[in-house]
Amino acid sequence: MNNNSPLGIIMATRIEADPFIRGLRLSAIEKKPFAVLGNEEVILAISGIGKSNAAIAAAHLISRYHPERIFNLGAAGSASGKQDIGTIMHINKIVELDRVRPFSVKPVIHKPDVLDGFSQAALATQDRPVLAPEDRAAADQYADCIDMEGAAIVQACRAYGIKVYLFKIITDTAESGESDIIRNILNTRIRLFEFFIEKIRPII
Repeated sequence: MNNNSPLGIIMATRIEADPFIRGLRLSAIEKKPFAVLGNEEVILAISGIGKSNAAIAAAHLISRYHPERIFNLGAAGSASGKQDIGTIMHINKIVELDRVRPFSVKPVIHKPDVLDGFSQAALATQDRPVLAPEDRAAADQYADCIDMEGAAIVQACRAYGIKVYLFKIITDTAESGESDIIRNILNTRIRLFEFFIEKIRPII
């Protein structure tokens, strides 16, 4: 890693980010327009939920802190229901289910960067939560898992020429209610942090 360029991390919510903040000993730098915490090696932005928040947070992080690369880490729902809660997937393709290409009915597709040695999966991103079984079934035609930020972060990073990597942890399935999702995030967030420390950080 370039000593003059920190590693950037973008996470949607504070509850997902807390183990990273504590474990990496990140200190508060900004509260607005986004919560940004960091040290000499890592800058972490908490974007909030949704594509607009994620894109603006990525642009802010890049333009102000000049990270060498960005990792988007956080929760995702299972589209097929085949993945267990706590499964971590490295994303190699993102489909925007609620956005199509001009003069086409095909959804917009993004290609994040990938690291060798990890199981790869496709992600569907859209602004509306995908909770109903029929909505998950529709997403399953395109992707393995679902979130509300990934596509926007990749698009912003591509605009700035910054490498971007996504790792998502499954926190809900078709059987999950809203309270289950929050509980599952709390129960799996340490696993995601430990995965980052043990599996990702040594190779970047």
